[in-house]
Amino acid sequence: MNKQNPRQVYGETLLELGRENKNIVVLEADLSKSTMTCLFEEEFPERFFEMGIGEANMTSFAGGLSLTGKIAFTNSFAVFASGRAFDQIRQGIGIPKLNVKIIGSSSGLSDFGDGATHQSVEDIAIMRAIPNMTVLAPVDGIETRKMTRKIAELKGPVYMRLNRHDQPDLFPGDQDYEIGKSYLIRDGKDLVIFANGIMVSKAVSAAEKMQKKGISVRVVNVSSFKPVNENEIKNFAADVRGIITAEEHSLIGGLADLVTYILRGNGVPVETIGIEDQFGKSAHNYDELLEAFGLTEENIIRSVQKLTS
Repeated sequence: MNKQNPRQVYGETLLELGRENKNIVVLEADLSKSTMTCLFEEEFPERFFEMGIGEANMTSFAGGLSLTGKIAFTNSFAVFASGRAFDQIRQGIGIPKLNVKIIGSSSGLSDFGDGATHQSVEDIAIMRAIPNMTVLAPVDGIETRKMTRKIAELKGPVYMRLNRHDQPDLFPGDQDYEIGKSYLIRDGKDLVIFANGIMVSKAVSAAEKMQKKGISVRVVNVSSFKPVNENEIKNFAADVRGIITAEEHSLIGGLADLVTYILRGNGVPVETIGIEDQFGKSAHNYDELLEAFGLTEENIIRSVQKLTS
């Protein structure tokens, strides 16, 4: 299966957009070689603003640029993009509905070596709670490219989180991307797994193994947290025996909360896979950290077996 790095795809797409639209400007918090905004900086230095380690100031500055007609993309690690600048995002971007795109790189646990301070286990919850904010999390490089182009067209504030590592291509290359839509990645009739980010590929792998045991599992990529088409979620869960949510985020305020709220009262049993009420930690590699927090194919299989036993 082909793999791409979402950060690299984002950087390349941002550069393409910069060539097409002179009103696109990019702001960076001293991480351009990691977020890949260095590609934009090299070609358009006059439209690139290095703000240093100051996400709050960067966010306010971006708001000012948007008032002049610019489409401002701010960039930092997800934990800092959403946390350090929360007041500026809420007061200066959310309330006036300014046209600022906040890109949170190295999301979830993907910055495995730097520990809890650099791992964003709560960024989706923070950003979902801000009125007027669109909140997105692409599954792979294909969706990252389509999503980045779509948010550049959308007028208003957006938060998009990106994983640090290569991801297998799962989003259909010939399919249009629509904000608010959830995408069927693999069909099945017994259970449905709602997942996002890296957990989608793990859900697909688990579904393929369960198919060999006679259990048919549907996998849905929920990459749009806000807005979300609630009827789609209900339809995907309408004819199954059980529901699983899988996310690289806290179970508080993330995908589990979103799906169970939409499906409240439907009576179908639900299993949730995600990060419990705790911070991340350092590890030797990414897979080791995912294993430690139960974000694995094996854990998804156990949930499938529990719901079908």
